[in-house]
This record gives sequence, structure tokens and C-alpha cells, in this order.
Amino acid sequence: MASQQPPRAIAGITFQDYTLLQRALTHSSYLNEHPEFTAEDNERLEFLGDAVISLITAEYLYHRFPEFREGELTNLRAAIVRRETLASFAQAIHLDEHLLLGRGEEESGGRTRPATLCNAFEAFIGALYLDQGYEVTARFLTPLIQGATQQLLTRALSKDVRSQLQELTQARFQITPRYKTIAEFGPDHAKQFVVEAYVGPICAGRGQGHSKQAAAKQAAAQALKHLQDIHRLEDLTPLPPWDATSEKEA
Repeated sequence: MASQQPPRAIAGITFQDYTLLQRALTHSSYLNEHPEFTAEDNERLEFLGDAVISLITAEYLYHRFPEFREGELTNLRAAIVRRETLASFAQAIHLDEHLLLGRGEEESGGRTRPATLCNAFEAFIGALYLDQGYEVTARFLTPLIQGATQQLLTRALSKDVRSQLQELTQARFQITPRYKTIAEFGPDHAKQFVVEAYVGPICAGRGQGHSKQAAAKQAAAQALKHLQDIHRLEDLTPLPPWDATSEKEA
């Protein structure tokens, strides 16, 4: 059973101003049921913590991956600061055990709800920043970022390029890529296929292979490369039409 008052130290961090920690762990539902409670809820600290986490993450990635382009850094940061990742950080430092929740929120699973945990972690980081400054906050947060980054990169290496393209287009444009076989030629024992990858109405990649699957994979890889630094779909230049008289398309 979670305690009704947060401890004075969490994850090895002892707060100089205990009220900041108390506020960071106070959900609005608790105040609704306890009007006598003098602390604020954690929503304002959540706002501040969100910005601090984003900055520390960006700084870490900027120095850790000097070879990454802006679009790659943006995508990786987005994956790290997403709700599910921050919720896992909250559980890793046991914030879930110390949240002050209203009875209804508690009974409906608020202590394990990703949105609630994410918000609490952001508020905790905001409180830590106010209490002990940027350097201490960065030293605390960086190991969590490092672990999440390694997991994301390992997962990406094992992921099919078509899945990577779908994740990118859905996150950035809310669009699922489509594949269209536009040509097949050659003898039956050595047939070649040409497949185009479309993002919305735009042909973003084209591939050729001995099977439709191989051609689609190549098309997805080309589209992924073209989209890496594009943030608005209207900035994407469509590929020129395939020359049906040539069998040398990539």
C-alpha cells in the first residue's frame, strides 16, 4: 500500500525543499477529495519538467551522436520523451509507490496508468530542477536516457525497414505508407518486379527485386532516406515516373 506522504528522498535524491517533492507527487484527484490539503497538484511542475527533459535529452543526443542529422536526432528524442518511456522511468525510480491519488483514481488503476506516471515523472524532474538546478538534474536523468537510447537503437536494428517507414510516417504525418507494383518483366525463372512506396499521394521510394517483397523493402529504404529530414509532407519531392523502357531502375 502506498504511503500517504512522500518520503523525503527518492532514488537517492534528498530534496532541500520538501514541498516541491510533495507537490510533484500530488495528483489533482487527491486535492479534489482532500480540500484541507495545502499543497498544489503537480500540473505546473509537469509543464516545467517536460521542457527540462526535452532539453537534457537533446543535449545528450547532440553530443552522443555527432554523425546523426537533425531529423534523426528529432526522431530519437521523440521516442525517448514519449509517454510510455517516461512512465517506465517513473516506475524505475518507484514514483508509482508514492503518488498521492484520489480514491477514484486509485481504484481505476491510476497508479499504473502510463499518462499518470508520465506526468508524475515530468513533475518530479521539474521539482528537482527547481530544487537543485540543471547540473544535478542532468546527472540524475542521463543514465535513464542512456538506457532508453540503447534499447531503442537495438530495437531499430532488428526492425524491418518497412516497419521503420510506417512508424516514421505515422508519427510525423499520420499516414500509413502504401506499396504499388508498377512493373514486372523477365523470364519466369528470373522475373524482376518494380514496386513504388507512396506516402499519401507522393511516390517517395522505388525498388526493384526478384520478388515483390524484396522490391518493396528496397522502395521502403529509399523512402525512409528521403523522409529523414522532411517535417512537412509538402516539402517532399516526388520521384519522377518510372521509365518503362528501362530495366535498370534501382
